[in-house]
Amino acid sequence: MTQLVDLAEYNELTHKIIGCAMTVHRKLGRGFLEVVYQRSLATELFKQELRAEREIELPVYCEDEKFGSRRVDFFVDGRVVVEIKAASCILPAYHAQLINYLEVFKIPVALLINFGTPSLEFKRFVKAAK
Repeated sequence: MTQLVDLAEYNELTHKIIGCAMTVHRKLGRGFLEVVYQRSLATELFKQELRAEREIELPVYCEDEKFGSRRVDFFVDGRVVVEIKAASCILPAYHAQLINYLEVFKIPVALLINFGTPSLEFKRFVKAAK
């Protein structure tokens, strides 16, 4: 598969987002509801001067036609969707969710961050050519 995006232009941003998530996880640990992590991550992103919109509706596309919208946890810098979880493990369904987001939102990069484990779990998803 050939990637549609130059990852170098996203590396600094995704590293900053992950760093903010690590700070939140270090401060709070695991065991809280997702909304607690979401609020805390919003604060950390703001401290890092990242433009992060929380609980934003993004348009859903199918074959270049808009047919609805879906709420995402964060849309950072107008370029990266961040989906957070507070689960005991990252499930394959979460991977499918993020892969679908790349397609239907027509964005190149998304992050899945899980606060529910002893160590923070995260995964970066990149839209690839078909």
